[in-house]
Amino acid sequence: MDVGREGSGEDLLEGLDEMQLAAAKALDGPVRIIAGAGAGKTRTVTRRIAYACRTGRWDPARTLAVTFSVKAAAEMRVRLSSLGIGDSVTAATFHSAALHQLRRVWTDVCDAPFPRLVDDARDIAARAMRQVDPDLDQDDLTVRTVRDEINWAKISLVAPDQVARVAAVSDRCRPAGLEPDRFAEIYDAYEKEKTVRGEMDFDDILLMACHVLEDFEEASAAIRRSVGWLTVDEYQDVSPLQHRLMRLWLGDNRNVCVVGDPAQTIYSFAGASSYDLLGFADEFAPLSADIALNTDYRSTPQIVSYANRILAASPVRHEYLKLASAREKGRRVERTVYETDQEEARGVTARILRLMEQGVSPSDCAILTRINAQQAVCCAALRHAGLRYRVKRDSGGAGVAPIADLDAAQRIAMVEALRESEAAGSSGTGSSGNVRQGDATPTTAEQAERARVWVARLGQVTVSTVHASKGLEFKHVFLIGCSEGLMPYGSAAPGDELEEERRLMYVAVTRAEDTLHLSYARSKDGMGPQQRRLSRFLS
Repeated sequence: MDVGREGSGEDLLEGLDEMQLAAAKALDGPVRIIAGAGAGKTRTVTRRIAYACRTGRWDPARTLAVTFSVKAAAEMRVRLSSLGIGDSVTAATFHSAALHQLRRVWTDVCDAPFPRLVDDARDIAARAMRQVDPDLDQDDLTVRTVRDEINWAKISLVAPDQVARVAAVSDRCRPAGLEPDRFAEIYDAYEKEKTVRGEMDFDDILLMACHVLEDFEEASAAIRRSVGWLTVDEYQDVSPLQHRLMRLWLGDNRNVCVVGDPAQTIYSFAGASSYDLLGFADEFAPLSADIALNTDYRSTPQIVSYANRILAASPVRHEYLKLASAREKGRRVERTVYETDQEEARGVTARILRLMEQGVSPSDCAILTRINAQQAVCCAALRHAGLRYRVKRDSGGAGVAPIADLDAAQRIAMVEALRESEAAGSSGTGSSGNVRQGDATPTTAEQAERARVWVARLGQVTVSTVHASKGLEFKHVFLIGCSEGLMPYGSAAPGDELEEERRLMYVAVTRAEDTLHLSYARSKDGMGPQQRRLSRFLS
């Protein structure tokens, strides 16, 4: 390698296309990168960070990149390390970054012990419900629904005394059929119960970080000094609370880059919104660069054409990128109609077996579903055929918002990592407020990622909901249940609800690299009087 090029950082830019290169070289001031599915987003972002640090434009110790899952943060760290940055740059989730900052300034802002993090707040919600009304149903589903609505309220910056106003203009704040005023009482009792017990939930990490940044001048200055250059990945999924924390991290600093895709906003039910991504140019005007990455290196032209077709029918299609595939022509997208759900599951399994006969690994195949309930019949068909599989399910409700695309194992890994961080306490690595890669979260995340790769090598078909598949890709995708009532789900009304379902279909389609098979069954068991019909998104 040419030493001069390596020293200048130019070697880090090799292989980038024209728009990726423009993004990687836009190092100062507010930058927005709209990155479509398969457009090399992570590659571009990590090259940009590495190039800025290598050339001395950025101080690695003051560089923070935040994303929404432990897995994504671990991948970013691995890529930065391979680019020679090592552990000098901080790549973390919002929650991990905020937690470390709080730990380092806590003794300066509070005399009380640091609160204990609870990974599942259902017990607290149940106690709050009993305090307000001992006669309320407290089955697991009801308690979880109430807890999830509290989560939504907190990340949406809705306090207990604001519940009534929100409920009056929306369908929120009425979990499990509760009246808004009763929910507000439970919400308030929930918050007080946590305080009395010296506990905090995941949302409190971000809320307390915001509180410190707003009300404690010295601690706030220390934290802001540690964030000289901020990159926010998956910005279309940012919640009002995360957006507030981002603005507080920055203060008067304008060195921020946001990366996202409005067409992949699929967590609106949990407080996510593409509003901040779309409005970034106005909020941070003037921008230093506003770049669109619309070349899809993942999917064949046939798959990309199908994805574009789904979005082209949207009333807000002007907000979405039109993708162009960089790959050679592939196989056409196939559609099949089956008589029953069982026949559909058996038919998809047979197709996977035929692919395996051609040398395809089961780990390259995924069956995607709209809801958890569709998965049982698929798993039964795979078991009957002697195929191993792994299942990725939705955790449900607004409770997924803080770590939206984590499966159960990754959520556990995050909780364990945060607990290790708590245990470390005063043994931190300084008072700058910056998050170091040597902390517990990266180690645990990397272990989880290694385990995931090891499992994949054993040859397991992935059975996943579309929500849980976000961020993943598979050579061969089978999207089942492509009928009205499932895709879109229920009777989605025209407007935001229907548009969310359209984006979900788009995300499902763009998980496929080489082949895409769409199917639905005319009825559940062939006995019902009603016949299903093809999804409007595909007609």
